[in-house]
Amino acid sequence: MNMYTKALTENGEAGSFSGGNDCGFMDTKPKSPAQTPHSQQPQRTAGFQPTLQCIAERSGVSVTTISRVLSGQADRYRISKETEAAVRKIAKEVNFVPNQLARSLRLKKTLKIGLVIPDVSNPFFAGIARQVTLGARKHEYSVVLCDSQDSTDLEVRLLALLQSQHVEGVVLCPVGQTGKHLEQFGGGRLPIVLVDRFFPDVELPYVSSDNVSGAREGTEFLLNNGHRQIACLQGLPHTSPNDCRLRGYKEALARFKVSLDENLIVGDSFTEQSGYIETKLLLRNRPDVTAILALSNLNALGAIRALSEERKNIPEEISLVSFDDPPYAPYLATPLTCIAQSSTEIGDVASKLLFDQIQSTRSAPKGGILLPTSLVVRKSVKQLQPVFN
Repeated sequence: MNMYTKALTENGEAGSFSGGNDCGFMDTKPKSPAQTPHSQQPQRTAGFQPTLQCIAERSGVSVTTISRVLSGQADRYRISKETEAAVRKIAKEVNFVPNQLARSLRLKKTLKIGLVIPDVSNPFFAGIARQVTLGARKHEYSVVLCDSQDSTDLEVRLLALLQSQHVEGVVLCPVGQTGKHLEQFGGGRLPIVLVDRFFPDVELPYVSSDNVSGAREGTEFLLNNGHRQIACLQGLPHTSPNDCRLRGYKEALARFKVSLDENLIVGDSFTEQSGYIETKLLLRNRPDVTAILALSNLNALGAIRALSEERKNIPEEISLVSFDDPPYAPYLATPLTCIAQSSTEIGDVASKLLFDQIQSTRSAPKGGILLPTSLVVRKSVKQLQPVFN
């Protein structure tokens, strides 16, 4: 009995080392530890793909035991630690790669989920994508990542593509002002969790930030520092993030009894270009503005570029608060005060909600989860007068 067989003997599954050429090795004759250098690895024939049967022949235990070990079910079936370690050692030596297609056919599952985000380069959505991927890995699922490029038409095509690939669920960061194309999924046809943007008339579970509270807190911070002429760089109107943040902005003004000036609400998209153009126009048309609330990190980035070109210093000449806390915010010439929302928490909750649906026979939960934001105070807001409430 060689060292592998001795370690792998379990529940009557002992056996001598099985040689043969079925495993595709150049030399299958067993050798003692003294004869085989520790660094010497078995040589595989060209083009050979190791199988469970191959590992079984080298170890002397059943294919079933090996399958249970390599699928992480050793504890469930009370397989000894010695057997588990030895099987994994052999699998590593022969460079065994599990056949996911075979596993999918056996389980009658594709073991894939879809993830659709509007812009992979946006740090906020990149953070969500990372967390969803980590969540999928815990369930041994792979992720098909799609970039909708902020296009509803492309989003529709991508959802159809994911359905054709038989993904078992989708985490979707939708774009556009309507969720009409998502109504077909409301009956549980395909598990879907919406992230960031959601639609009151579409009964799909969603995860988002408490945008009303966040924008209200950011605006109140400006008001507490004496600012009264506060412009708002909004994103796409009639979308849940924009409308909720706009509501928070208005609520803060009302609480401080500051009259709302609709002309100070400008912009039409969550883009750097929108923030840039609208800030340029504000500086020309409204020189009385002392502060800007940008409703996204890209809007804020455009504002910073415009202010730099116009040689307007932050915060000496104009203060700035951004919704979202991008990675570069602390490292700007004037570190940026931000309303932070946790993409890590959002992605984590979205992943859990999706796999709850995939693994449950119950109907999809209704409503959504709003996660709290936090105000990160840095150096981009000037205090015009003593702080007051």
